[in-house]
Amino acid sequence: MNAPLRRLSVLVIVMFVALMGGATWVQYFQASSLNADSRNVRTLYRDHGQDRGPIVVAGEPVAFSEPVDDPFGFQRVYADGPLYAPVTGWYGLYQATGMERAAHTVLNGTDDSLLLSRVRTLFTGAEQGGGSVELTIDPAAQQAAWDALDGRRGAAVAIDPRTGAILAMVSRPSYDPNALAAHSSADADAAYTALLEDEGDPLFNRTIGGNLYAPGSTFKLIDLAMLLETGDYDPETEIEAPTEYLLPGTQDTMLRNPGGGTCGGETVTLEYALQVSCNTPFAMLAVEHGDDALREQAEAFGFGEPLDVPMSVTPSRFPADPDPAQTAMSAIGQFDVRVTPLQMAMVSAAVANDGDLMRPYLIATERGPDLQVTARTEPEVFAEPISASTAATMRDLMVNVVANGTGSPAQISGVQVAGKTGTAETGSAEDVAPDAWFTAFAPADDPQIAVAVVVEDGGAYGEEGTGASVAAPVARQIIQAVLAE
Repeated sequence: MNAPLRRLSVLVIVMFVALMGGATWVQYFQASSLNADSRNVRTLYRDHGQDRGPIVVAGEPVAFSEPVDDPFGFQRVYADGPLYAPVTGWYGLYQATGMERAAHTVLNGTDDSLLLSRVRTLFTGAEQGGGSVELTIDPAAQQAAWDALDGRRGAAVAIDPRTGAILAMVSRPSYDPNALAAHSSADADAAYTALLEDEGDPLFNRTIGGNLYAPGSTFKLIDLAMLLETGDYDPETEIEAPTEYLLPGTQDTMLRNPGGGTCGGETVTLEYALQVSCNTPFAMLAVEHGDDALREQAEAFGFGEPLDVPMSVTPSRFPADPDPAQTAMSAIGQFDVRVTPLQMAMVSAAVANDGDLMRPYLIATERGPDLQVTARTEPEVFAEPISASTAATMRDLMVNVVANGTGSPAQISGVQVAGKTGTAETGSAEDVAPDAWFTAFAPADDPQIAVAVVVEDGGAYGEEGTGASVAAPVARQIIQAVLAE
């Protein structure tokens, strides 16, 4: 071979290697970023041109795809959209949220668990469909929570304390995901912009995220757990309960009981303090035991812990380094204590389940396009925040709260309900009315449901609204719906 031919051969080889290298770089190393690029319309048409699997509640699809005569091929449809929106989220042209996002690979058929299904389609030539996701949501509980909130801003979440299965997840105001899943980008953008500008923040799933809430006196359950776990307290222990308590380190900042009244005497039993939800004794005991003890107990219930259900849950938080006055306020669920309703339902669930806190979850079963089960959630213990004996004592004290105390609006004939009220100042100059809370479980001797409810700004009662008058009746209706099945 003469010199010109050798140089030409080398040039061809170099060009061939460069071509192979470039193709490998684009098709392998950049594949993910190119697929995720919103400007890649091929991905858009491929994803929306596929029969995406359904999201199912009690055997009925609440999100599914149906064929349409447009360039995409399939339209995502949401049955009872606003009712289930906090769970399903939406699957739009450029964005997916909620379960649509969390279970995306199952729903679009690319999950590892569906590998065999994809292999079969290679041989049969059939079109690969998406898998289905069956949720733990109880439609009766979901509807009851939706109806009971009755258009008021707030949230309700219910758990089966024995397994951690989430039975209800309602957030109001809500939205219609069908508008956001429209194939017209102009219509979808207009709907999305309107929701973003809505002062009610309907896109927030208030049960697990958003701005979080001060828990008010429902946090006294964590005070109570901390005290009982020391072994130095029982329901009959006499504790100081002044009408006013001068916050440590302050000159004239007084903490008072709800309504400004007495707690029934200068000393009361621990049982009575919880029954009428006195502030001063719990604040004083928190200062006595210190913020570290209270924080440790809160974290044992899951505060600060990352959690996916599989949507990500914003961790609830206890202040990092409060001074004694701030510790006193934290003990009554104020200052910088912030929680999700799911977190407070988890507290009640742990008490209901003899001290074992089960990991909350929303997906019961995943199935392939052929309806074969590909994954099933097995209940697992998330934490053991309290002993069985502490749980038993707390159960009795919470039963007393509903039978004889502030939680009486949650009473159900023939059913022992264990609960705790809360009324939380929001600390916002624009948001003057307190938030109303209630968390509970029932039946107390055979728990089947644990629930937490928050109604913002006292609901229709405004300043006069309390956890007892506003939130407890909502919880009662959810519990009744589940126990009636």
